[in-house]
Amino acid sequence: MRVPLFPLPNLVLFPGVLLPLYVFEARYRTLLADVQASGEPFGIVRIVESSSESSRPFEERVSRVGTLAYLREARPHEDGTSTIMIVGGERFQVQAFHLDRPYLSADVTLWPLENEPTLPPGVAETSSRELLAALLRLNPDSADTIRDSAPEDPLLMASFVASLLPITPRAREDALQCATLQDRLDLLLTLVPRDAKLLN
Repeated sequence: MRVPLFPLPNLVLFPGVLLPLYVFEARYRTLLADVQASGEPFGIVRIVESSSESSRPFEERVSRVGTLAYLREARPHEDGTSTIMIVGGERFQVQAFHLDRPYLSADVTLWPLENEPTLPPGVAETSSRELLAALLRLNPDSADTIRDSAPEDPLLMASFVASLLPITPRAREDALQCATLQDRLDLLLTLVPRDAKLLN
């Protein structure tokens, strides 16, 4: 499938995560108009290198792994900009970039998580509860809000925690690229700051 791309610096979108975006550049105003007309999702990919760090073409400075973004709401402003709300969908891999529109687009292949038939029941649920507990210890002042917002589904919990943990964008992308859900949960547990682990 071919999708428009909205590259963002230092941001990795996870499945099920709601994200507000401010659309102000002309090319992304065009992208938004195209997405609204088609009703199809677009892709969020991370800008790996900024223009100040590399002279390579833009399409060579963005990740080849991303997440589909589904438009939930769009609020236009008088100056032509918009505030939108998106939700993360399926993970994908970029097969080829296209430069025939004002914005970057790509042929992508959906990349679902692999099944884990050998794991005993409840392992993912246990790991997700451990992740939430660590996140609560890291943010005691926001514990009630985090607890109220936390999903029960382990996949969504992994997304929720990955978006809130104080880790690098590269580490978030490593989590997005994990082969299985349990791999993602396990990696996120290793990324929990040491001080929170000591409280386990």
